[in-house]
Amino acid sequence: MGGETLERIEHLAAEIARHSHLYYNLATPEINDAEFDTLWDELKRLSPNHPQLRRVGAEVPAGSVKVDHRFPMRSLDKATTDKEIFHFVQETTAEGRRFLAQPKLDGSALSLEYRRGRLVRAATRGNGERGEDVTANALRIPNIPHRLTWDGDCHVRGEVVMSLDVFKEKYADIAPNPRNLAAGSLRQKYVDSGKGDASDLIFLAYDARFISSDDAHPDSPNPPHFEYDSEIVHWLRSVGIEPAGDFVCEGDTVSAVTSAMISQTKYWTDNRDELPWEIDGVVFKLDDLSKRELLGMTAHHPRWALAWKFPPEEAVTVLMDVDWQTGRTGAVTPVARVAPVVVSGVTVENTTLHNAGEVERLGIHIGDKVRIVRRGDVIPKIIEVLGPAKSEDLVGRFHGDGSSFEAALPTRSMPEIPSTCPECESLLEIDGAFLRCNNLDCPARVIRTVLYWCRALEMDGIGQKLAEQLCDVGLVRTLPDLYRLSMADLLSLERMGEKSASNVLTQLESTRSLMLSKFLSALGLPGIGPELATSIAAEVGNLDTLMSMVEAKDDVTDMGHNPVIERLVAIDGVGQTVAFSLLEGLAVRCSIVIDLADILEITSEIPSSISSGVLDGKTFCITGTLSRPRKEIALAIKASGGKVVSTVSGKLDYLVAGESAGSKLEKAKRLGVSVLNESELDVIMSNNENSDSKTTANSSIQRSGTLDDWI
Repeated sequence: MGGETLERIEHLAAEIARHSHLYYNLATPEINDAEFDTLWDELKRLSPNHPQLRRVGAEVPAGSVKVDHRFPMRSLDKATTDKEIFHFVQETTAEGRRFLAQPKLDGSALSLEYRRGRLVRAATRGNGERGEDVTANALRIPNIPHRLTWDGDCHVRGEVVMSLDVFKEKYADIAPNPRNLAAGSLRQKYVDSGKGDASDLIFLAYDARFISSDDAHPDSPNPPHFEYDSEIVHWLRSVGIEPAGDFVCEGDTVSAVTSAMISQTKYWTDNRDELPWEIDGVVFKLDDLSKRELLGMTAHHPRWALAWKFPPEEAVTVLMDVDWQTGRTGAVTPVARVAPVVVSGVTVENTTLHNAGEVERLGIHIGDKVRIVRRGDVIPKIIEVLGPAKSEDLVGRFHGDGSSFEAALPTRSMPEIPSTCPECESLLEIDGAFLRCNNLDCPARVIRTVLYWCRALEMDGIGQKLAEQLCDVGLVRTLPDLYRLSMADLLSLERMGEKSASNVLTQLESTRSLMLSKFLSALGLPGIGPELATSIAAEVGNLDTLMSMVEAKDDVTDMGHNPVIERLVAIDGVGQTVAFSLLEGLAVRCSIVIDLADILEITSEIPSSISSGVLDGKTFCITGTLSRPRKEIALAIKASGGKVVSTVSGKLDYLVAGESAGSKLEKAKRLGVSVLNESELDVIMSNNENSDSKTTANSSIQRSGTLDDWI
């Protein structure tokens, strides 16, 4: 992974975090879902294990009342094509299964907690684990019952929306779209705050979770038993909650189920404009609840659900200017300022241009007419230059807040690519298509480094504005300065009260002792996310050893070997590029690391236990149609110590092939890779499951031979 790719990864992660905050916390998105998905997909392609991909929503703003979700509110995997729906069905279901289809509401997620049938708390999604308490406003939403007709304990999940008729009649002049207004109305502190009225909102439920009898109120009735999700939807309606939808897609074959689901996407696409509220797609969920438990979750989304989104919408506007911004890793990236244009119901005024190379590739000029697209409804991107604009192309435009846009057509000119950092004026280095500021003391880099550190350590008392304040007034010039802050320092800041200052100091104090893995992850080294940080820390043990490896990073033996690099590359997931990036990243931050080590207690890592089983050390690839979902089989293989990969190569040990295996089977035979059918794999798995313990399983292998002997 080259420096250019690492810079791109960090830029994408920072943009995703920034736009999540704008969308979830401020209800003022700069981009749409489709463009947001484009950034997400690119980051997933470049760095599949990046921690940003496991984050849901955005951190709850400092100063708000927080609520820990008893049942986390996860995001959903997404699709935009029929082929992706077919793949999802094939991965998650055997013949005869069925899926619940519901419209994907374009609103603000809300969790309602009922105790003994009475509404006691309402909370936003937040970051999926913790949301903001909005009970007062939820109680004002007309169709949310204060009391259910069932006197038990449960959590009801749904979406808050605003009807298009109400929006057009009362709010079209003060908000760009119903979604933003619904989110702002739900989170406002005062009824008369210049935002929407919560009494104009609608709540539509899509799920209910029940508290076990052991944790519920002693007088609470036992939770009802359901086999299917569609039964829960019907139950919601029976107790007074309005559900989002309850259409069941089913069929005798994978193709038949897929066809029924595709028909649903066409139905909602054709009827989208006739609905009383906005939707941006269709959600499909495996209806059988027991099968959901088998499939489980990833860190980001359940494996048994899929959000199909409408195709992106496009619009034409005028490029008014190009600004350049410096990110945490020093990447200097261009942001296009365009004349306001409405795409998918959102007013767009800023779009991404990614890097200097993209500016040159497009051959774009300030004053050009450009085509932009919003993929999935959040981040806009310029996809085509349509030539010089005319003055009439600016007529009749308005900002997202409804104010008129008044600007003359700019003189047509090439965007000026900077040679110095826009923040610190250091000379920029050209790194492929990217520009980089190598000054670690650059104010923009310090601010973003502080934010990254605080978010990684869950210090939500230090947000964007406070980080900017601390750096602007000179209290924080480098990361360790955070831990030198005093009460007097914080109280000297504008609009900082004693309670908030005390909260900041308490959170800082709580992070003075860190495991090495957490420390490495929070540093924000390019390409080093939590998983790699944990693996590296488990290998090296402590910070002293790691820093001695940094000092010896250029040492080569007489035989031409680099022991430090070889030790790191032996770690799963670490290649030479990542190893060099880690060592170089620590080397340039050496003074910061040493300073932090003096201030903090960075504890040695306890090596994680190594899983063992009958499949230890073996790699598997799964293909074809099987009697169980592929993910279910993959989880069983991993539980027995095996590793599952997605491609066939000469290094693969076994291909598990079902019906219609296709090209992977042909390639495996060509490369001499052993092929297993499902029954053969089950025999091996049963041998592992029948072992009394991991130790017994290991002894079994020692007595009876290797995996190859089992086969």
